[in-house]
Formats: sequence, C-alpha cells, structure tokens
Amino acid sequence: MVISSSDFQRSNSQIVKYPIITDKATRLLENNQYSFIVDRYSDKTSIKFAIESLFDVKVIKINTCRLPRKQKRVGKYIGWKPQYKKAIITLSEGDVINLFTES
Repeated sequence: MVISSSDFQRSNSQIVKYPIITDKATRLLENNQYSFIVDRYSDKTSIKFAIESLFDVKVIKINTCRLPRKQKRVGKYIGWKPQYKKAIITLSEGDVINLFTES
C-alpha cells in the first residue's frame, strides 16, 4: 500500500486521537514515556511516523495493546463501551511532549 504525502498529512491527526492522563501515565512521564489512544487499526510504524511528525520528536520504542470492551449500564439498559487501542511511546533522551499547557 502506497500512501501519498497529502494522505499521510491528513491521517496523522486521525491516527493519534488524544493523550491518556491518569496516575500511571503521569508516573511514566518520569521515564520519558507518553501514553496515547490511537486508531484501532494502525500499526506501530504508522504510529511512530505520526508522533514524530506531529510533535517533532524522535521515537525509540512503541508498546501497543488493544484493551477489551467493557460493559456499561445506564438504568436498566446494558450496552458496551467502544474498544480502543493504547500506545505507550518512549522518546529519546532530551525530547519532550508538552501535554500540560502552562498558564
């Protein structure tokens, strides 16, 4: 599959959806590791190119996992939360992604 440059630029923001900000994710920031929710069907190489082009950093390692769906109950109705994929990205020494805006 060949991706043109216009398709690549358009798909970067669609691959990386939003960062995860939890207690564990903030502890991983000390090791220069960042957690993101990414597209379920993206692979590690496309995630790497998207992170490097969006944030202008050097990615060393990527760990991904597809988490299981969870059941959600609202009153008497039972449904399912959508399934998602989590990526933990390790950056090279000296590179930083600013997730928190400074006021």
